[in-house]
Formats: sequence, C-alpha cells, structure tokens
Amino acid sequence: MIIAIPRETVPGERRIALVAESVKRLVGKKHEVVVESGAGLGAECSDDELRAAGARVESSVDALYAAADLLLKIQPPDETELGRLKADSVLVSLAYPLANPALAREVAKRRVTLLAVDMIPRTTLAQMMDVLSSQATIAGYRAVLLAAEALPRLFPMLMTAAGTIPPAKVLVLGAGVAGLQAIATARRLGAVVEAYDVRKVVKEQVESLGARFVNIDIADAAGSGGYAKELGEEAKRKQAEVLATHVAKSDVVITTALVPGRRAPVLLPAEMVRRMKSGSVVVDIAAEQGGNCELTRAGERYRTETGVTVIGERNLPSQISVHASAMYSRNMEKLLAHVTDKDGVLELDVADEIVKGMLITRGGDVVHPAVADMAMADLARREG
Repeated sequence: MIIAIPRETVPGERRIALVAESVKRLVGKKHEVVVESGAGLGAECSDDELRAAGARVESSVDALYAAADLLLKIQPPDETELGRLKADSVLVSLAYPLANPALAREVAKRRVTLLAVDMIPRTTLAQMMDVLSSQATIAGYRAVLLAAEALPRLFPMLMTAAGTIPPAKVLVLGAGVAGLQAIATARRLGAVVEAYDVRKVVKEQVESLGARFVNIDIADAAGSGGYAKELGEEAKRKQAEVLATHVAKSDVVITTALVPGRRAPVLLPAEMVRRMKSGSVVVDIAAEQGGNCELTRAGERYRTETGVTVIGERNLPSQISVHASAMYSRNMEKLLAHVTDKDGVLELDVADEIVKGMLITRGGDVVHPAVADMAMADLARREG
C-alpha cells in the first residue's frame, strides 16, 4: 500500500500520525510511505529524519492525496481535505461519527472507506491500538501541569526554616485513563489527592495510586467499553450534594468525564465553582465536548469574578506533541498490522470485532448501524 501522511491543518495541532520509528518499520514491510513536507515539524520530526527512515517527502498536498491508498490522519478532515479524498481510498483518523454523522455522509459520498480510530472497542485485544487511551494519558498528565502552573501555591508539602507549607489539595472527577494519569501526576508532585467516579470498580485503582476515593451512596453507573452511563436525576442530586463539599475545600479540581457521542456531563455547576477559594484552579479536560464545568469556555483560560481560574484549553495531547505523536504512531502500527494480511494487503473482515466497531463507511454507504441511524436522522433534520 501507499500510506500517506498529510500535515494536520487544525489550528494548534502539532502532532503527526506516523513518526520516523514507525515509518521505518512499515517500509520494512514493503509499504510505501509518503509524508507531506513539514508534517512532523510540530512534533520535532523533520523531513530529513522521515526520509532517513524510508519515507518519500512530498511538497504537493494534492499529489499526496492523489497517491494515497490509505491516508493516516489525526484530526477529522475539514471541507478542503474532504474535497481532496480519492475515491476507493481508505481514511484512518479520529472522526467522532456519533457526534458528527454529517462527516460520515460526506466521506461516503466520495466512496472512501472510513476507519474511525475513536470507535475502536476498548477490549484486551485492541489495547495496543487504543488511540483514545494513549492520548488520554497525555491529557491527564498535561492537565496537572497546567493546574500547577496556574495555582498560586506549591503542590508538595515543604518543611522550611520559614515554616511548614501544607500540600495542595487536588480533586479529580472521573477515573478513566485521563483521570488515573492525573491522579498519578498530582501525587508525584506531592499533592493530597481525592478522586470520584460513578463506576465503583475503579475505587481500587484510585487507591493504588495513593488517592482517596470519594464514596457517594448511589447505584454503580458502569457502562460498556469502560465508560460510565448517565445518572438519573435523583442520583445526580445526591452526587452534587456530596461533591459540593469536596470541591469547596480543594485547591485544584480536574474534570475528565466523557460519554461517547454525547455532550460531557456537567459535574461542576457554577455555584460549586463560586464556593471554591480565590486562587483555586479548575482544569476541564472535557472542554471540547461541552465541558464538565458549567463555567468552562472551550479554548480559553480565564479568572472568574470570585478568583477561580478555569482552564478549558483544547487538544491537550498536542501540547506534548513528541510523545503524543509517538504513542499515536505506535497505535497506528498495531492497527495496520491487524487489518492487513501477511503480504501487507488490506483486509477488512466485518466479522472481526475491532473492524466492525471502527468501520464507518464503505462502498459509498454508511455501514456502521448506529452511525447510519444518526446520519439519517441528521439528514432529515437538515431537510426538514
């Protein structure tokens, strides 16, 4: 196959879908890798480094798209990139088709096969290809660094000649991959950490990292694929009552709760934030999906009238672009190995659980049942 890597065009996106290390291994398997010139600069991966690994560096983006049998990207294609897609090629990227079914329709119109890497099922077999988990690890780490930088006090306890400085108190809401990494990072920086998740099964993981698990007397809301289910109204009320106390005494609150294909649940109403001490910090990892904090402004960092800094910066993995790219690239290697035969020929077996989960369009149709239903409903709304 000719595997093409275009330069990402979303503002602020610094990652590249394949780093030189992965390019070398794919070329060794007889694939041809074509990379748009400058695609890796934001991740400290130069054109010369990619050439040395065996890639062909292409200065013309149109020529790159025209050559591609399989296009590897990170961000979903924009309108210009959609127009460049070659019929009967394969697009592999983040796509969020449950939240953006219109994109699936547009890709299908161009007779392009779409493999949405954000739809890879969270199973043991798929762990090595799990893009969401690898990038969430980076996001959880970065969120704590942003909080530490914005907090006008130290994270660790220090015993000095000027007296003892108590440790910062950090509350992490959501104990998925990002939340657990946030807990671990905050603990390494010396903070006292509490964490809450509606899934009781994560209590042991939270405590193993040295944090205290906040218990709330509501039904377990563990859902499929490692995600949480949305709570009922009574459970939400109880949750809010307990969390309000813990939020008020925290110096930092980091929110990480996401529900696939839906708006992020609001865990921090405005009133809770107003009760936090002046100088406190909220970092909302879910900002791009609507935010877990009612006061979050996606893409912004600001100080509220009560002195709380709310950070809703987008695309945290891109801020640690070197390792975020390396992890994404390794995910792509494993994925390509899974969907190609021993001769490197693409094989999309719909009986395979991983392929079935991520195959969105094929042969001009939206073939993923849930996405197809949403695409039809979305089209009806637009035409109605």
